[in-house]
Amino acid sequence: MTFEVKEPVLVVGLGGAGIKLASEMKEALGADSLKISQDKKDVSEDNSIHISTKSIINPSVQLIRGCAMEQSENIAKQLSPYETVVIMANLAGKSGAALAPVVSSICKEQNKNVLSFAIMPFKFEKDRIFQSGISLKRLRINSDSTIIIDNDAVLDSNPDLNAERCYDITNNAIKCLATSIKSSELTDDTNILSSSRDTENMEESVKDSIRMLYEDAPPNSIKRSMLYVYGASKIPVGVINSISNILGGIFDENNSEVDMSSSNNTNVVLLSAIAGETRFEKYDPLGMIPEEKTLDWDEPETSFDCDLDLQQIE
Repeated sequence: MTFEVKEPVLVVGLGGAGIKLASEMKEALGADSLKISQDKKDVSEDNSIHISTKSIINPSVQLIRGCAMEQSENIAKQLSPYETVVIMANLAGKSGAALAPVVSSICKEQNKNVLSFAIMPFKFEKDRIFQSGISLKRLRINSDSTIIIDNDAVLDSNPDLNAERCYDITNNAIKCLATSIKSSELTDDTNILSSSRDTENMEESVKDSIRMLYEDAPPNSIKRSMLYVYGASKIPVGVINSISNILGGIFDENNSEVDMSSSNNTNVVLLSAIAGETRFEKYDPLGMIPEEKTLDWDEPETSFDCDLDLQQIE
């Protein structure tokens, strides 16, 4: 099955990084946008919802989520006019990890067509890995199609890069893919997005993207791969043919395609549909237990600030 973008489209940015990407994707899709964050600086403009944590300066993920659920009706009202909702969530941040399950759950209740982008943390960000795994699990359940961007895979393949450069590579890959969403086929699966640093050698870029993919999923779990070549008009036809041969030689030729798109810059982005487990299941230790053998809450772990006036019982 393929994911279909039905208009009207709303792009929802969750947290600072998600909001920045949503603003750029909004332009590419010609869609409306909604910004949701607990940081007032992120939501100072129109079409935004501030999740207030009241007097708590450094709120936990669970508290932000609880405060967001208090605004469920307001969020649902903003989502209701749209057929397709694109969620941009940085699960490495508190806001993104807290809000993604709430917003995606409301979308599912309204039977929206949901495409979600989930940006995962570096593995050295140990305090963020567990919460990102919990949030990703919920986001995948509530979405028709999920695209995962793993900053850690970029770093593993390019250990000489700093964190900011890794962010640039993944953000640029998302921007490139945004221009192709309406015209290309996305599967109703979990997809992993991988790219590489800018280089004049396109064949090396493809190999680098495949290496990043293998950081997140074993080769036998890859169902389908689509390679987007941007700036194809500037690339010799022989190079594009060589790229196609590399892709067909590594993956099943019947399940791998090359899509050529016009762009000011030359770049390659690999989007792969995954069946089975990825490295992200290990982020939540309980996620390794089969679903049919797991008791779980309908809602993710949430905390509320409740002022209960209880008399002391002697």
